[in-house]
Amino acid sequence: MNAIRRGFVTQLGMGYEEAFEHADRFGLDYVELMMDGAHERSALDGETDQVRALADERGLDLAVHLPFRLDIASPFEHVREGALRELLAAIETATACGAEKGVLHASTDAWPPAWEHDPLREHLLSSLRDLDAFGREREFEICVENVAGDFFPAERFPRLFEATDASMTLDTGHARMNGLNSAAMADFLDEHGDRVDHLHLNDTRMPKDEHLPFGAGTIDFEQIFEPLRDGWTGTLSLEVFTDDWGYIETSVERLDELL
Repeated sequence: MNAIRRGFVTQLGMGYEEAFEHADRFGLDYVELMMDGAHERSALDGETDQVRALADERGLDLAVHLPFRLDIASPFEHVREGALRELLAAIETATACGAEKGVLHASTDAWPPAWEHDPLREHLLSSLRDLDAFGREREFEICVENVAGDFFPAERFPRLFEATDASMTLDTGHARMNGLNSAAMADFLDEHGDRVDHLHLNDTRMPKDEHLPFGAGTIDFEQIFEPLRDGWTGTLSLEVFTDDWGYIETSVERLDELL
């Protein structure tokens, strides 16, 4: 699994300078920078050269997690178009920083009693086609993440694969919340690994979005990784809800033991 690259998702309160410093110290390959809060697009616009230079100085690649709450599946035209414009601008900023891929949530905030899911999914797929085309022009890969819930869980992603050229981020904790055990996730990767280019390693002890340190939950990552051992060349992001770098370091050590 030498071609697989490892990194972590930054959390609120983690500056990119310290994220690059720790990623370098932990022997990681990249940082996945969360483009929300202090690192949202307009805040980074004046610092893109600095972000790129610091990553290059450490020999690190860069990915981003695009903003969470921009509803590109909204039933409301102006909301949907505004969300799309903001994400297009975020992609421009990310590529100026040197990012090669961006994670995007497949979700909507539409009020469930009022709206059927099927037309909302068509809105999402249409927006994804626009974002994917825009990204490809800039050598930037859109990796759409499965989000817990019944709107677009992992098991519905074959529909996304048919309707778009976008890649997928498989979030293990979100998949667990939607009823997929480790064997089912391994089966999904065995069947669709050519379209899954990024994983969020979100460990949990139960069907809950815990984001524990890697190995502290009950997800069987050794089983999940089995389909990836034959030529898969994607990226693995540790996604741990902590601002304690020791938990990130321990997670890296546990991950490397499996790889």
